[in-house]
Amino acid sequence: MKAGGKKRLDAASVAGLLIGVGAVAAAQALDGGAIRSVFQGTAAVIVFGGTLGATLLSFPRRQVTHAFAMLRGVLFEPPDDRNATADAMVRCARLARAHGLLALEEQAERQGDPLIQKALRLVADGVDSKHVRELVEIHIANDDERDQEPARVFEALGGYAPTFGILGAVLGLIRVMENLGDPAHLGSGIATAFVATVYGVGAANLVFLPIAAKLRARAGRRALRGEMVLEAVLAIQEGLSPRLVEEKLETYRQPAAGPARRVPRAA
Repeated sequence: MKAGGKKRLDAASVAGLLIGVGAVAAAQALDGGAIRSVFQGTAAVIVFGGTLGATLLSFPRRQVTHAFAMLRGVLFEPPDDRNATADAMVRCARLARAHGLLALEEQAERQGDPLIQKALRLVADGVDSKHVRELVEIHIANDDERDQEPARVFEALGGYAPTFGILGAVLGLIRVMENLGDPAHLGSGIATAFVATVYGVGAANLVFLPIAAKLRARAGRRALRGEMVLEAVLAIQEGLSPRLVEEKLETYRQPAAGPARRVPRAA
């Protein structure tokens, strides 16, 4: 079984982004304000430039680059292949029951997922269950650490943005105080003060933190899938029947309406 698959547009994410941004814009318009009044270059430089600078200072460039690369798929939901993985592991259990554990070595070569490949090879090589668990858990932990990196970066962005919004507000007020005798410059200073706060709070709560939550949830699903693979190979190594292996994996399957689906038995 090859990992991955075709991604589909996540309608809920698209709707959430449009509703969130649209609600703010609608509120501005309903209150009689012009939408263009929230576009303020100085405030954008302070908030977004400062936020990016603080984030680059907090993380290695590789992690920040990886996090922004993940933006391409935020609005697209990757397939949840837990069911397909469970089916593949049950087939491996049937193969091992019929032809022995050595048959899993050839099966491992057909897998597109490095975790499943490694787990099956360890079992086929006769590695004891304790070391199989340790080695597979290390693989899962390393994958999870890599998957969690983008979420941590966006959480940091969401933490820094409001702070730089406040900083922009303070700088704008300083400008106002410096130009109290020149009314022509008061408007731009006040605009910077308030718009910077809007940028900081809005970017954090409408963009950065929701993206972080989505990426963390996806990482959690991948970690859960890894646990499923581990439990499956240990059950196969223990010699449990394919039916018992299937029962163990039922709790890991993707929730679905109706009765649990069973793997068709080979003729």
